Amino acid sequence: DPGTPSQRGLNEHSNGLLRKDGLPKEMDFNQVNQGFISSVASRRNHIPRKSLNYQTPLEVFLSYVNGKFCLA
Repeated sequence: DPGTPSQRGLNEHSNGLLRKDGLPKEMDFNQVNQGFISSVASRRNHIPRKSLNYQTPLEVFLSYVNGKFCLA
């Protein structure tokens, strides 16, 4: 079943990390301070990911911007 949580391990793990950062599942994002959301996003974008060959999402993004993308 492609839509089940067990088939989306990376997604479920990321959701769990966001909840640990103080973003519960039922949170209304209209009630959240933009500074808080930005700080959580910044923290998450500086964590190396196995799926990105142990690069951070920020490093991969910058490599795209600079035309030097390589995940091999």
